[in-house]
Amino acid sequence: MAVVPAMREALDVLVVGAGLAGLACARDLAKAGRRVRIVEASDAVGGRMRSDLYEGFVIDRGFQVFNTAYPQVRARSDLGALRLRPFTPGVLVHTGRGTLRFTDPTRRPREAGDLRPGRLAGARDLLALGVLSARDMLAPVGWLKSGQELTTRSALASAGLSEEFVELFFRPFLSGVFLEDELETSSRFFHLVWRSMLRGTLCLPTRGIGAVPEQLADGLPPGTLRLGSPVEQVTDDGVLLSDGRELAAPTVVVATGPGPARVLLPGLDIPPYRLTTTYYHAATTSPLAEPTLLTDHLRRFLNTCVLTEVVPGHAPRGISLIGTSVLGADAPGRERELRTALAEVYGADTSRWDLITVRTVYDALPAMPPPQRLSSPARLGVRRYVCGDHRATGSVQGALASGARAAREVLRDLGR
Repeated sequence: MAVVPAMREALDVLVVGAGLAGLACARDLAKAGRRVRIVEASDAVGGRMRSDLYEGFVIDRGFQVFNTAYPQVRARSDLGALRLRPFTPGVLVHTGRGTLRFTDPTRRPREAGDLRPGRLAGARDLLALGVLSARDMLAPVGWLKSGQELTTRSALASAGLSEEFVELFFRPFLSGVFLEDELETSSRFFHLVWRSMLRGTLCLPTRGIGAVPEQLADGLPPGTLRLGSPVEQVTDDGVLLSDGRELAAPTVVVATGPGPARVLLPGLDIPPYRLTTTYYHAATTSPLAEPTLLTDHLRRFLNTCVLTEVVPGHAPRGISLIGTSVLGADAPGRERELRTALAEVYGADTSRWDLITVRTVYDALPAMPPPQRLSSPARLGVRRYVCGDHRATGSVQGALASGARAAREVLRDLGR
């Protein structure tokens, strides 16, 4: 490839990647008065957090929910402008005894009937759950971060929760949160996530989950973002674009997903990532007339939801959109097996449902077994930095916090 001489734009910092981490980093640097440019390979911002308009449906790239309790979200987002639509504060659990409701009794006490002893759990489990939830909700964040680190499964057992209740509720529910079904994720991260769910609201923006990074991008100075500009290599003078042009900048922050980050920063330590697939079906009748997540105690899927009960505009008028996520990739016969499971849990005829599309996210979330660092340094060398959820935690909060940390370290070094 012929290399075109470097383009000189009097930049202070070049950020590679316009996902949440890159956008947060660039916004903080620009706010501090630094001249910043973001180059993004794709045609839009968001990375793995995007929404597509597909045949009249709003399709998120993988089933995602938005948690309003994350500190970085509250600090950076205009929640009102996102026009958030909430899920029910709880989940439905399909069990061998039928479908039971797990509801936050502090928010909807009238719907907490299944939390009576003997329904979803026994009295000892309900007491242990109440103690665990009160501690995670009220304790200082620093205390949760510094507590003894176990696997999530061991932490739940230490909290006094029975194996039966863990298998019935926590394992199916948390599989959809951590994208792993063995509860091997760090207990420190579990406690922080459980705290955020108790304190916040799970919801979806009216225009889809992609509205979140779009709002961040709208806050950048004009001309900061350059789309359709894949980077081939980080050079001594900046970056080499795939079209042969070299973009010069003294400081480079790599804020891509794990795959490109490995290429651009050889030797970078990146954890393995979880793979998930979401199937989007359309039906003429809603199989569940409420905006509630549904899990399966047999773990035939991670979770399912009638998305148009959350945001009616996600489908053409008169059509219901159902999103169901599973671990792993799509495979021959898997969608047929999924229809059978959905027919059982929804109590509906799924044979006439139309499969709209399938979305597989190969780098959905980093694996987070103990020991798990909740934040890692961004600085890799002289004027070279990295950020992303693989440098913090697999969450919106983790990605934004990693971008913020990268900006702080860049500003500190530039100040020197």
